[in-house]
Amino acid sequence: MGGMLPIYNELARLEALEPSMRFGDGADFLTWRAAARETLARLLGLANFIPCAPKTEIYEQTGYEDHSELFFGVETEPGYFAPCILALPEKPVSEKPPLMICLQGHSTGMHLSLGRERYPDDKPDIESGDRDFAVQALARGMAALCIEQRCFGVAGGTPRPACRHVALTALLAGRTLIGGRVWDISRVLDAVTDVFSDKFDPAKIYCMGNSGGGTATLYAAALETRIAGAISSCAFCGFERSIVGHEHCACNYIPGVRRYFDMGEIAAMAAPRPLVIVNGKDDPIFPLDGTVAPFAEALRCYRAAGAEKNLRHVIGNEGHRFYAADAWPVFLEMTKGK
Repeated sequence: MGGMLPIYNELARLEALEPSMRFGDGADFLTWRAAARETLARLLGLANFIPCAPKTEIYEQTGYEDHSELFFGVETEPGYFAPCILALPEKPVSEKPPLMICLQGHSTGMHLSLGRERYPDDKPDIESGDRDFAVQALARGMAALCIEQRCFGVAGGTPRPACRHVALTALLAGRTLIGGRVWDISRVLDAVTDVFSDKFDPAKIYCMGNSGGGTATLYAAALETRIAGAISSCAFCGFERSIVGHEHCACNYIPGVRRYFDMGEIAAMAAPRPLVIVNGKDDPIFPLDGTVAPFAEALRCYRAAGAEKNLRHVIGNEGHRFYAADAWPVFLEMTKGK
């Protein structure tokens, strides 16, 4: 039988596509960004998520030596409550400190952000991967908001993520799983800026995550303008070299997205807000050579927005993990006074 296998046929068709919404030289950035955001929201299926009246259920309040925690749920769609933990530092950097949204990737859940071990593989994730994001934020006097992403941890992925069936089922209704995660971030922000408005500075809401958490961070920063700055780790890479070049979880795939954008354009929608993109030089699933062209494209857009200094690329010296010592100083410098 002659001809190529189906996967190589699809790769050839994809590689021949030039993203139709790539930012044009001399174009007005704000006009482009508005159209790009509208298209991305449509591709994520956000119009097919069901709004509901804000409802917050507080389950537990716990005090620790250096911080306190509120465990609560926010009804983001009728009957679905996104599990969350709000951690407040004992010694905040200011009376109303900045708030860091903390998003874990494909892991055992949001407890990793608080440095807690619940399953046998948790310890290396925390210790060698710098995935205790909330601990890092609290140490810097910030409040931390841990959101359990759909299909991770107690939100349907115990102990390991359970994305595939949910992601494919969502497609039948014109929805996407990554869209659901972005939707939850926005609806949780609705709730916390109402119920907990005295606990943090609403003008300084940031977002960070690694891997699947870094992916949600990128898409949320692109669309949710209340996010004042972000750190996306081990999720930024051109589609051909990442989720096409390696078989990834189904939650990464968005129907038709590559007809309009590559990852550089998605990152650029966050402009002019500070964005730190983190990659590992030896990351096998988001390879560094696949970040060069899309980062250059994102930087070109940031330059057009008059915000070139607000986009930085931090490269860690290992693989698929976060690099706290490398990323935090860059982020804090970029967001100083913002």
